[in-house]
Amino acid sequence: MSSKHTALAALGLAVLLASGCQSAGEHAAAVRQAQDADRMTVGKVQREIRVGMTSAQVVEALGSPNMVTTDDRRRESWVYDKVSTETVYSSSAGGVNALVFGGGPIGAGLGGGAGGAGVSGAAGARSTTQRTLTVIVKFDEASRVRDFSYRSSSF
Repeated sequence: MSSKHTALAALGLAVLLASGCQSAGEHAAAVRQAQDADRMTVGKVQREIRVGMTSAQVVEALGSPNMVTTDDRRRESWVYDKVSTETVYSSSAGGVNALVFGGGPIGAGLGGGAGGAGVSGAAGARSTTQRTLTVIVKFDEASRVRDFSYRSSSF
């Protein structure tokens, strides 16, 4: 197991152990942070990819590409195509319950009658966002980065 995977496993274990003492919001933030540590973003591409890098350095920074093509001069182009979906749920519930004690006809005794009424409601919302990131890395004849580009969208 590589040191990167060991670190991610340790981080995941720490999140799991700490989640028992966290609120739902704190837990969600911790999970997001763990996921973001290994996620490909425009910022990561801008920070880590440079012209002149070797193909091994690109793999170390971004991982394996989704697609590899070559041009007429046998130079490779690597395509990274990432799609993510984020769904956020929000809900609230509230209610009013009333228990009504009433009396029955005369002679029915002390028990009389009892009835209950309740009103409860729940409301919620859900939002889903999809993001795409496409990165194209072009290599020269010596397998060094000669150019790279990226496109990001959110809808």
